[in-house]
Amino acid sequence: MLRKLKALGFSANLSYALGFISVIASIVIWITQGGVEGETSGELLGIFVGLWAPTFMALGNGIDNLSDTK
Repeated sequence: MLRKLKALGFSANLSYALGFISVIASIVIWITQGGVEGETSGELLGIFVGLWAPTFMALGNGIDNLSDTK
Protein backbone atom coordinates (compact mmCIF):
# COMPACT_ATOMS: atom_id res chain seq x y z
CA MET A 1 0.00 0.00 0.00
CA LEU A 2 2.82 2.41 0.86
CA ARG A 3 4.54 1.74 -2.46
CA LYS A 4 1.29 2.44 -4.29
CA LEU A 5 0.79 5.72 -2.40
CA LYS A 6 4.36 6.74 -3.20
CA ALA A 7 3.86 5.83 -6.87
CA LEU A 8 0.78 8.06 -6.92
CA GLY A 9 2.88 10.97 -5.67
CA PHE A 10 1.89 10.90 -1.99
CA SER A 11 5.10 12.00 -0.26
CA ALA A 12 6.03 11.72 3.40
CA ASN A 13 6.16 15.51 3.68
CA LEU A 14 2.60 15.77 2.39
CA SER A 15 1.50 13.20 4.93
CA TYR A 16 3.19 15.08 7.78
CA ALA A 17 1.61 18.34 6.61
CA LEU A 18 -1.83 16.72 6.53
CA GLY A 19 -1.30 15.45 10.08
CA PHE A 20 -0.38 18.95 11.26
CA ILE A 21 -3.36 20.47 9.43
CA SER A 22 -5.60 17.85 11.03
CA VAL A 23 -4.52 18.98 14.50
CA ILE A 24 -5.04 22.66 13.66
CA ALA A 25 -8.43 21.95 12.05
CA SER A 26 -9.46 19.95 15.09
CA ILE A 27 -8.71 22.87 17.41
CA VAL A 28 -10.52 25.33 15.13
CA ILE A 29 -13.59 23.10 14.87
CA TRP A 30 -13.59 22.53 18.63
CA ILE A 31 -13.54 26.27 19.35
CA THR A 32 -15.86 27.54 16.60
CA GLN A 33 -18.46 24.76 16.61
CA GLY A 34 -18.85 24.53 20.38
CA GLY A 35 -22.38 25.84 20.12
CA VAL A 36 -25.04 25.93 22.77
CA GLU A 37 -24.55 24.14 26.06
CA GLY A 38 -25.73 20.57 25.72
CA GLU A 39 -24.78 20.32 22.04
CA THR A 40 -21.65 18.29 21.52
CA SER A 41 -21.66 17.78 17.75
CA GLY A 42 -18.89 20.36 17.15
CA GLU A 43 -16.77 18.91 19.92
CA LEU A 44 -17.21 15.39 18.59
CA LEU A 45 -16.34 16.49 15.06
CA GLY A 46 -13.22 18.21 16.39
CA ILE A 47 -12.16 15.02 18.13
CA PHE A 48 -12.89 12.97 15.00
CA VAL A 49 -10.77 15.23 12.80
CA GLY A 50 -7.99 15.23 15.40
CA LEU A 51 -7.85 11.45 15.28
CA TRP A 52 -6.71 11.60 11.66
CA ALA A 53 -3.32 13.02 12.67
CA PRO A 54 -1.75 9.75 13.92
CA THR A 55 -2.80 7.98 10.72
CA PHE A 56 -1.19 10.62 8.51
CA MET A 57 1.95 10.63 10.65
CA ALA A 58 2.18 6.82 10.48
CA LEU A 59 1.77 6.90 6.69
CA GLY A 60 4.52 9.51 6.44
CA ASN A 61 6.79 7.43 8.63
CA GLY A 62 6.09 4.35 6.53
CA ILE A 63 6.87 6.20 3.31
CA ASP A 64 10.07 7.57 4.85
CA ASN A 65 11.14 4.07 5.91
CA LEU A 66 10.26 2.73 2.47
CA SER A 67 12.70 5.22 0.96
CA ASP A 68 15.45 4.11 3.36
CA THR A 69 15.19 0.44 2.37
CA LYS A 70 16.11 1.01 -1.29
